[in-house]
Amino acid sequence: MAFCTKLQWRLWTRRGALAAAFAAALAACGGGSGGSSSTPTTPTTPVTPPVAGSFADATVYSSTATGSLAAPNENAAVIASHILLNGQQLNYTATTGHLTGTDVKTGKASASFFYVAYTVASPDLSKRPVIFFYNGGPGSASTYLHLGSFGPRRLVTAIPSTTIPPVQLVDNQETLLAVADLVFVDAIGTGYSQAISPNANQDFWGVDRDAAAFRDFVQRYVAVNKREASPKLLFGESYGAPRTAVLANLLETAGVQIDGVVLQSAIMDYNSNCGVLDPGAISCEGYIPTYAATSAYHQRAAAAPVDQVRSFAAGAYRTAIAAYLTNKVAPPDAVIGQLSSYTGLSTLTWQQNFDMGPDYYQKNAVTGQLLGRYDARVLAPNGSALTRDGDPSLTVVNDAFSSSIVTYLASELHYSAGSAYAPFIDIVNRWNFSHDGKQLPDTIPDLAAAMTLNPALKILAINGYHDLATPFHQTELDLARLGENQSIILKYYGSGHMTYLDDTARRAQQTDLINFLNSVTVSH
Repeated sequence: MAFCTKLQWRLWTRRGALAAAFAAALAACGGGSGGSSSTPTTPTTPVTPPVAGSFADATVYSSTATGSLAAPNENAAVIASHILLNGQQLNYTATTGHLTGTDVKTGKASASFFYVAYTVASPDLSKRPVIFFYNGGPGSASTYLHLGSFGPRRLVTAIPSTTIPPVQLVDNQETLLAVADLVFVDAIGTGYSQAISPNANQDFWGVDRDAAAFRDFVQRYVAVNKREASPKLLFGESYGAPRTAVLANLLETAGVQIDGVVLQSAIMDYNSNCGVLDPGAISCEGYIPTYAATSAYHQRAAAAPVDQVRSFAAGAYRTAIAAYLTNKVAPPDAVIGQLSSYTGLSTLTWQQNFDMGPDYYQKNAVTGQLLGRYDARVLAPNGSALTRDGDPSLTVVNDAFSSSIVTYLASELHYSAGSAYAPFIDIVNRWNFSHDGKQLPDTIPDLAAAMTLNPALKILAINGYHDLATPFHQTELDLARLGENQSIILKYYGSGHMTYLDDTARRAQQTDLINFLNSVTVSH
């Protein structure tokens, strides 16, 4: 989940008697960085598989707000494995377990992070990059990135089809393991990550404490595995992208050089996204190109060049929406006509919804159908089973990911635990979004600070054209505040929020990521 919808945000700010309603609303707030259920996956009884390096963890982990471990442990399953890539065998080691984050102020253990690292033996670790992956939410484990993107094993999906294929893990031909070591880590309270007494999970449920804890994990991983000299990259999806900005700044401040950051479907400034705040209070300009691309995909409008729609959004629409929001000046007929042409929605609809938010578009772009929020190419008839969670593009994949992670940990990575794995927990209503003096986070200044501390830092922003949660043009507008910079690269794919779930997009994304890695290592 990138962030809660504007309805859920209103409920959160009102709190009180609406707390129960908010909890119910969160059922539709899962997704690429989360899921639609807070119920942890039920484990089987821990049994140590007869495999060298396996680990049966008897610890009972808790995802509750008050959950806390009495003491840390850094035990792990360490398994030798291999994958066939282009007919060639690549041997690697999978390490599954915990590392302890230490509070920099007290010097005491503060949190136990659950992670899976895939590493390949190298004669010179200083030349082999290590990438840290994490989903967002807030409240999501890193299941989607782990089993959907660039690890050695991948869950088969059929996006954008609404057909749900049999659950199947396959060797991932788009893995980045041939060129980098990969570390997938879960946020505190998700997966098997948990606070250590006297801290509780909820102590880390906020922008600043969360990022500081991730800093402590990265530092610990680097120290334990002697990766100080390796190129280091951060890969955050959705809410994981603003976490990345804050984290990069914290790491650079702590003397840990970060060579590259990947912002997957980013929401860098919550204050600029009208999917967070009510339309009528903030411009939905950043969504206009996504509406146009999606309407063309569903053949509701003629396809228009993306640059043309960008120019319209930043030009005539921006001028008209500013007058509308400030003084309720009716928009010019020409602007309304152009919006209708780009989207296939009537001029009357646009006159009545000039600052159209993504929830309205999602429900009205195709008559009788609900579009996916995380991938608007996916649609399902209103009232059908696929619309039960408010996002058919999530419903078609979520159960498979939630169930597969525990099976994969036990059967292939040979790690089992004495408690349930939490792929997603509903904590948006508990999350402290305040940051740097604002009620909602704006993390562009954090990214700017990291780039100031490390002028060699490179940034790759990845977006899908059909993402109604974190639209690509809004990411562009946010990053444009950093000015013209050759170290900032933006890439786009005909996909949604989790671009890598689309087979074609994942292959293109792998190529772009390898090129980005090469540029990072050359300058390292």
